[in-house]
Amino acid sequence: MKRIYLTAFVYTLVTTSTFLPVLAADSTKSLMQPQDVHRINHVDDIDVSPDGKWIAYQVTSTNVDKDLFPGDLHMVSRDGATRIQLTHTEDSNESSPRFSPDGKYIAFLSARADGKSDESDDPKTKNQVWLLNRSGGEAQRLTEMPGGVSSYVWSPDSSQLAIVSGDPEEKAEEGEDAPSHDTPKPIVIDRYQFKRDRVGYLGNRYERIYVFDVANREATLLTPGAFDSGEPNWSPDGRLLAFSGKRGDDPDRHSNSDVYVIETTEGSEARQLTTWGGPDFSPVFSPDGKSIAYLQSGSVKYSDYDPEQLAIVPVNGGEVRYPAPELDRNVAHLRWSDNGEKLVFLVADDRIRSIAEVPAKGGDTKTIYPETNNPGVTSSFSIAPTGIVAVASFGQKPNEIYDTRNGAALSDHNHEFLDSVQLATVEAYDAISADGTRVGSMLLKPPGFKEGVRYPTIAVVHGGPVAQDGYEFDEMSQVFAARGYLVVNPNYRGSSGRGSEFSRVIYGDWGNIEIQDIHAVMDKLVADGLADPARLGIGGWSYGGMNTNYAIATDTRFAAAVSGSGIGNALTGYGTDQYITQYENEIGLPWESTEPYTKISFPFLQADRIKTPTLFMCGEIDFNVPLINSEQMYQALRSLNIPTQLIIYPDQYHSLGKPSYIQDRLERMIEWYDRYLQ
Repeated sequence: MKRIYLTAFVYTLVTTSTFLPVLAADSTKSLMQPQDVHRINHVDDIDVSPDGKWIAYQVTSTNVDKDLFPGDLHMVSRDGATRIQLTHTEDSNESSPRFSPDGKYIAFLSARADGKSDESDDPKTKNQVWLLNRSGGEAQRLTEMPGGVSSYVWSPDSSQLAIVSGDPEEKAEEGEDAPSHDTPKPIVIDRYQFKRDRVGYLGNRYERIYVFDVANREATLLTPGAFDSGEPNWSPDGRLLAFSGKRGDDPDRHSNSDVYVIETTEGSEARQLTTWGGPDFSPVFSPDGKSIAYLQSGSVKYSDYDPEQLAIVPVNGGEVRYPAPELDRNVAHLRWSDNGEKLVFLVADDRIRSIAEVPAKGGDTKTIYPETNNPGVTSSFSIAPTGIVAVASFGQKPNEIYDTRNGAALSDHNHEFLDSVQLATVEAYDAISADGTRVGSMLLKPPGFKEGVRYPTIAVVHGGPVAQDGYEFDEMSQVFAARGYLVVNPNYRGSSGRGSEFSRVIYGDWGNIEIQDIHAVMDKLVADGLADPARLGIGGWSYGGMNTNYAIATDTRFAAAVSGSGIGNALTGYGTDQYITQYENEIGLPWESTEPYTKISFPFLQADRIKTPTLFMCGEIDFNVPLINSEQMYQALRSLNIPTQLIIYPDQYHSLGKPSYIQDRLERMIEWYDRYLQ
């Protein structure tokens, strides 16, 4: 099929089955094309200087020539008037900028080779901590951890770092008796949880916490043992670290992480503070050092589905308090206010995510940003003496930095892109499912949208399942809408933002309620005269791909489908992906629970019901939802002579990491939908 890229107008097939040109609302702007995603700059990871005058942050851009996503560090003054780019790279990634508490340095993570080595097993080419002296000069590499550094946090006096570093892979033998060949050693596996996407086969490697002395550049291990530890946070006096970790006889077999405290000297024993049977995580010391706030799973059985609870425990142990026990919404990014009187956090409500606060002693939850009359999705924030700054996205605006006091934008890294393209409108859209449940969605109407015209419509289904689509910039949906499609993002049950009952209803019953909800959304779009019932498409990635498989195996209403990194046969997923604990806890053991596994595997086991032309896509080394799942579904449809194709992206994980592949994916999806819906 020949591809034609149009700039001033897009062709839309209307009910008379005739192509008509539909002019964009603003003919001075072009319609968004797949290659335009390379022009979007992704802003995130902010930190405010101790004096509140500067904000450091990361901007990830696209280097098309080198097929990379380099990340550079920037700094903007608190009033937004002065902007400085701190690093300039074409092929490396600088992230996690953090001011030292004394204000003298900005630390960051980077895998720069430092011009000394480009060997993949050299610690210099793994993420390490680097230092920028704010007085001037080039950045200097501070750490040289063999397993790299995944995260870090400054001590209150700026003399130390708490570092999270994984155990390095086992190296080949060295010395006179070592063989001259470079054949890798066999991978020995004896763990219950033995693989993880982007990490690979785990072996006996764990994430550990170290205290790193900045002056003498020495690291002291605090958490030895066969378990993972992470999320360190310093006490105000620098004497203790709080952290989360999973321990026990076989920590791989459960999700019960707890909060611990440990003195920052070698040989210290960690002291367990929480005993909840589910996950406890993200500990943060109060400003007075007497309490630790953290997040606790809503229940043990439904810990993968229920919203988290805000919790506070005394540092010396004792009764756990819950400042907002009635808050039935997902929370994250927990912080204390500077005076210790409030907890500040992100809370996800229906299609929005806001900064909120609650008194530490308990009381009403108050939304800080964004305002309800300007709904958006906040991804992170930083508290400063001069107020809170946030990174947020809106329906037609990618992430930028905002002053929460007045909503003013402090960065504008996407203004050139936004000034040149005509975007789809973004609005909320509600439908009622078969059992009377309201299902919220986001609806994108193509540029030049005309009332009374029935549009070919694509349901772009999010993954998770405990996630949601909301008032944020969605580049994939925008590209589809620019092609002339009505695009809907259904927040089916299992999604977040609507409380525990809304999420946990799909527990152990995948591919049932979700599809009823997606059908309800599509039915309403047809009933409202917006969607053409003969030209409905569906697609998604991860659990969105899984739902796509369920949808096309349930009935034949969809004329085209794209299943990305999905699964159709749970029996194949067992033992081949990274979700072994969820399979066994939620579905059971396959040899004991054959009926539940068979029930949720109907897309593959009853593939002869599928009539929808379907494109399957997956990364070659995806350990999250391995390629075998897409291969099985592709083979089933190929054997049944249903139009199908399988696209495999070499050396890619669950998320594609190459700009060329991301553009290719969009182009192939458009071509597939155009073939069957236009």
